[in-house]
Amino acid sequence: MYIELIPKIFSDYSSIIGKDRYLNSAVLMPIALTDEKEYLLFEKRSASVRQPGEISFPGGHYDSELDRDFMDTAIRETVEELGIPRHKITVLGKLGTLVTPMGIIVETFIGRLDFQSLDEIRFDSGEVDKIFLVPLNFFINTQPEIYENQLQLHPYIVDENGKKIDLLPVKELGLPERYANPWKKGKHRVIVYRYENEIIWGITAELIYELVNRLKKLNEK
Repeated sequence: MYIELIPKIFSDYSSIIGKDRYLNSAVLMPIALTDEKEYLLFEKRSASVRQPGEISFPGGHYDSELDRDFMDTAIRETVEELGIPRHKITVLGKLGTLVTPMGIIVETFIGRLDFQSLDEIRFDSGEVDKIFLVPLNFFINTQPEIYENQLQLHPYIVDENGKKIDLLPVKELGLPERYANPWKKGKHRVIVYRYENEIIWGITAELIYELVNRLKKLNEK
């Protein structure tokens, strides 16, 4: 089974320069075993939270007053959002750290949830609209759709009154003139999985894609 390969895919800790300037968060990729089949558990975010209606894993921002480390963050958020007791969560290890172009750092852990049916889970309806399972084999056997966003750096903004406000005073600093206008930063990959009537994309899909590729490589050995 794939779950037996999970401990072999985790990366070692490495530091990120300037990490404190980013939005630091952690998620748990929950794996459940039902009828000897492996599933990933997903949340659909409620209308009252940021990014409503999107599919995600349980997780949230690191809180230095509540969490000793990012694994604590992932576990705490999973308990709060899914309403599952702490003793029914077994962290298998850390997948790695994802740094997004939007300045979000996502420390990613994989955990096994101990339950027999989704009916046992009393999720927080204030944060979660619904939960659902997707067979891990679906992602193993399905190639996602891959798109791109164009990223740009803007040295100025225009406020609501039409006034230009320099964020980077290129002329004053004597920087090359080309930096006085927006310039390309590159392209950002956007991964999309379609499962039944749901679209799984963005950070969530990126983490799935990483997990699946590592499992496939190990399974080929």
